[in-house]
Amino acid sequence: MNSDKKGINTICTHVGELEDTTYKGATSPLYMSTSYQFDDVDVKRYPRYYNTPNQEALCKKMAALEHAEAALIFGSGMAAISTALMSFLQAGDHVVLQQTIYGGTYHFAVTQFPRFGITYSFTDGWEPKDFEKEMRPNTKLIYMETPSNPLLTITDIEGVCALAKRKGILTMIDNTFASPINQTPIDLGVDVVLHSATKYMGGHSDICAGVVVSSKENMEKVFQTGICFGGSLSDYTVWLLERSMKTMALRVRAQNENAMKMAEYLSQNEDVAAVYYPGLETHADHELAKSQMKGFGGMLSFELPNVDHALFYKHLKLVKPVMSLAGVESTMTSPVLTSHALMSAEDRAKQGIKDSLIRFSLGIEETEDIIADIEQAIAKVKALTVTA
Repeated sequence: MNSDKKGINTICTHVGELEDTTYKGATSPLYMSTSYQFDDVDVKRYPRYYNTPNQEALCKKMAALEHAEAALIFGSGMAAISTALMSFLQAGDHVVLQQTIYGGTYHFAVTQFPRFGITYSFTDGWEPKDFEKEMRPNTKLIYMETPSNPLLTITDIEGVCALAKRKGILTMIDNTFASPINQTPIDLGVDVVLHSATKYMGGHSDICAGVVVSSKENMEKVFQTGICFGGSLSDYTVWLLERSMKTMALRVRAQNENAMKMAEYLSQNEDVAAVYYPGLETHADHELAKSQMKGFGGMLSFELPNVDHALFYKHLKLVKPVMSLAGVESTMTSPVLTSHALMSAEDRAKQGIKDSLIRFSLGIEETEDIIADIEQAIAKVKALTVTA
């Protein structure tokens, strides 16, 4: 199916679907084989080569959503990120990475780049001038993440890409928090877009996957590295992911709306010290977010400084204190103990990640119920604290 000028829900539902030519079923058939014919065929199919029928079909949907030419599906977000980075870097190259990035990406850079003779610099901020300051003659790649995890900073995508193009530097972005429903970085000049498909694409907290999208030329490089690293995804999980993505636009838009309501509520809560959400007019990058995003996302974070977090999480009845994000259920986590635990306390402090920070992923429940859950949990913790 041609995705040109099709609506976002139509793309989510139909692009890349496989036709059931035998029984005319309404959903894509699932091809579980790991072994396919090699002679008298146009394509030699093998799961590690990312070209089984279900893999190929889903990649078309991913590419269409991100306005890209091609895509590849991986076994996790970090499999996608690490494969993409190593596809364009070699010994002697230098990388500029945004200061505020996912802790797993940070850990990969500081532990793996030195082993391969790749140097790197982290920016002091997330404006184009901060990236330019860190550039060197051997800089080959700029890595961004916007909105960032966990403080929801917003990077000027067009500004950084314009800078990179003037200097012939490749740009790469983690678009997980926004999802292609809220942001399409390729339209803003980015070369390679990454996702943890575990999050909004999967959307139900039961799939682990990653995706890389780019031009056909760039994706050929990613493919050649990917078949060596072997981070492919099983066809059953590919099939589940394709099914989940049919409702992605509906889910994400509902989560956008809920996050806005919760950000406004938390901003007025006397127990909350700070709220980080680009949809708030008080957010430092609100106008920039408006200019490059179609929606502000379902993620926010807030500081709860005077409440025992361990007790707070235990007394939540509806919101789940779990590690991941972007499911249909609302969840909270401590970045210090989970996503950014591999970073040193000093490096977390540089990014502004305090021990009191809570990352909040909004689901699709009624916000009145979420508010009531938060308030009862805080009240119980306060009562226990006074008693103690």
